[in-house]
Order: sequence, then structure tokens, then C-alpha cells
Amino acid sequence: MNTLINEAIAIFPALFENDAWVLSQALQTNGAWLFGFFAMILGASLMAILYHFIPFIERHLERTIMVYTYLGIAAIIFVEVFRRFVLNEQVPWSTTLPPFLFLIMTWFSCSYNVKLRTHLAFSELRMKLPRNLQLFCLILDAILWIGFCWLVFVTSSKVTANSAANFQILLGTDDVLQWWFLITVPISFTLLATRVLVNLITDIKNYQSGNQLIKQAVIGSEA
Repeated sequence: MNTLINEAIAIFPALFENDAWVLSQALQTNGAWLFGFFAMILGASLMAILYHFIPFIERHLERTIMVYTYLGIAAIIFVEVFRRFVLNEQVPWSTTLPPFLFLIMTWFSCSYNVKLRTHLAFSELRMKLPRNLQLFCLILDAILWIGFCWLVFVTSSKVTANSAANFQILLGTDDVLQWWFLITVPISFTLLATRVLVNLITDIKNYQSGNQLIKQAVIGSEA
């Protein structure tokens, strides 16, 4: 246990070394799991506070990212298909950038749909359960989501640091680094964890006040 804690503590100075290789090596230890858990929870807690005091960000952050990445993908595909088949030319990065934009759109969309509770909600079944079992299911959801976020946060952070340490370039470009896009994965899962924590707090408050715990989830509706 002491070794695990020491490995986790060793990651802190590596963050400020301004050396991706040092950070990548530090994240290869088992301490990365302990460090990643608390880093993710701290980040999610700070975002929850930000959402509370600035509701505009809470309402529009994920949706704005989703829309603009989608438009970016569509624009690149439309323009480059035209250029390829009409003008017989094409920029090299037109086939490598859209997958990264899709990655961003996907995981920020996941965070948004957790907010709306449209991911694996099983609302029809759960609404028929006794109130205590409903709360149990909601708490279990939160635990599973946090575990999933923790797993992806740590592993994607390792991949991002490794990509930065090896100066991986986006194919078709000369100086665009892949880690600039990969880092959005741990960020998006921190936001997802934020939504999970906010939902859990809301569920506990609803349980204590006697309000309805589970409502019918409707894909595309606002929370």
C-alpha cells in the first residue's frame, strides 16, 4: 500500500516537469490508478461547482462541442469529396482528422446523455420498483459509471502521455500532434463523472424530500 501511495505521489512532480516522457513513465506504475481516481473526482467536483454557479456552461458546454465537431466533420467530408472527384485533389489530413473529431463528439455526447439519463436507464422497469430499490438502482448506476470513468480516465491518460512522449503527428500534417486530440478523452470522462455526481446528489435529495426518483427517459429531450 505504501508503494502504491508513493507511486501516486511521484506523479505530481512529473506533471510539472514539462517533459512528456517523464510523465509517461510515471503513469506506467500502479500508482496511476490511485492518482487518476482522485484527480478525476477532484476535477468532477470542481466542474460541478462551476455548473452550479454558471448555469449557462452547464446547459451548453457539451451540446456546443457536439454540434461544432459534427459540423466540422460534415464540412471536411463534403469539401474533400468535391475536391477529390471534381478537382482531382485532396488534402492529406482530410481522412485522418475526422476520426479524431468523431472521438471528441462521441464522448462529449455520452456525457450529455448521462445528464439526460438516456443511457441504459431501464426506466419502465425501475418505475415499478419500491422506492428504496429505485434509490439502490440509482446508486448502483453511479458506482458503475464512476468505475467506468475511472478506467477510461487512467488508460486514456496513459495513451495521451505516451503519444506526447513519442511526438506522434496527425497523419497528413507536419506539426499537429495527436495528443492534442487524445487528451479530450480523459477530459470528457471527467465531465461524464461530473454528470454522474450531480445526478446522484439530485437523486438523494429527491429521496429525502419524497419527490419522484425515476422518470421516463426520452432521447433528445432536455433534462
